[in-house]
Amino acid sequence: MTDRAGTPAEPDPPAAEDGAPDAQEEPRRRRHWLRWTALGCSVVVLAAAGVGWWFYRKLDDNITTDTTAAAELEKYEKERPPAGTTSARNILLIGSDTRAGEGNRKYGKDQGTQRSDTTILLHLAAGKASATAVSLPRDLMVTIPSCRKADGTRTREQFAQFNWAFEFGGTACTIRTVEKLTAIRIDHHMVIDFRGFKKMVDAVDGVEVCLKEPVDDRDAKLKLPAGRQTLHGEQALGFVRARKSIGNGSDTERMDRQQQFLGALVNKVQSNGVLLNPAKLYPVLDAATKAITTDPGLDSLRDLYDLARAMRAIPTDKVQFLTVPRRSYRYDANRDELVQPAASDLFRQLREDKPVLVTPESEKKGGDGKPDGTETTGPSATPTFTGRNAAEGVCE
Repeated sequence: MTDRAGTPAEPDPPAAEDGAPDAQEEPRRRRHWLRWTALGCSVVVLAAAGVGWWFYRKLDDNITTDTTAAAELEKYEKERPPAGTTSARNILLIGSDTRAGEGNRKYGKDQGTQRSDTTILLHLAAGKASATAVSLPRDLMVTIPSCRKADGTRTREQFAQFNWAFEFGGTACTIRTVEKLTAIRIDHHMVIDFRGFKKMVDAVDGVEVCLKEPVDDRDAKLKLPAGRQTLHGEQALGFVRARKSIGNGSDTERMDRQQQFLGALVNKVQSNGVLLNPAKLYPVLDAATKAITTDPGLDSLRDLYDLARAMRAIPTDKVQFLTVPRRSYRYDANRDELVQPAASDLFRQLREDKPVLVTPESEKKGGDGKPDGTETTGPSATPTFTGRNAAEGVCE
């Protein structure tokens, strides 16, 4: 049969057998399946992004911003030390002993005031070369400038113990006091209270310590056996706060114990994969962001993440802890004073972002016997101070 003269017609396609798929049906089904797969993947991606955004906003909203301190510091900008010319940063970490707020009242009666239980000047060197944390004794005698109180009145400039600055004028007064003492510009600050500290320790599943003798301290709410053990929130807080029942009862020894504990905490965070494991990282971030009050320059999750990333890049043996060179105040053995020129040497090194060496007391060789924890060195040598680093085990 032809469809026009002389031209054979194309044969009709064979009829599909009963139950056999149409030749065009398979590609249609494949395209249909791909569309549904793509749609499903899109939904999963969007859901994950939504959950991720929710987590981000939740953590970001946890952070409390201290705008009052920033406004007060701005008034004294002309008298503050100049900002550094490198990427080095100086962060003041303040542990508040306030009894106000949920979970803090059991440590004492809230009298409407607070003092800094612990103050640490953290210097992050340019290029992430090192981190040096310097403890400032709360009983150190310093000049506290005239500060604005919470009720709007002002205090007079006076020579008093360091932790009164926080009681007088909060964070701004403490920062101005530290800057006058050290001539170091404070770039950022963080304030953490008792409850926040406990939650941070619990978030990393506790920190290991070693005790030579059992401890029973009613004031610190701490009762522990001797030996190696892991401390969680309440016990950890008691351990870093205890003073009368551990060692010689001095505040210097208490600061040494705080440095050991913080070193062990940093080491654990960096060694057990917390920063690289979302399941472990989220509880830590949640506890950290709820625990702190900070300045506007560090009040976002991105800012804190950048800070954590900078810390992660520093080897643990380059994360150093020491106490500012000090000795008993000549007029009152219950107070402290700086040892010079050792303290000025330390402040100059940090101010100029130059190296500081920290050596355990047991490894010091040929020191000059001074009670300030420093060694006499040549004029061109790097100053050496008694301290420790985060790589050292707390039980060593």
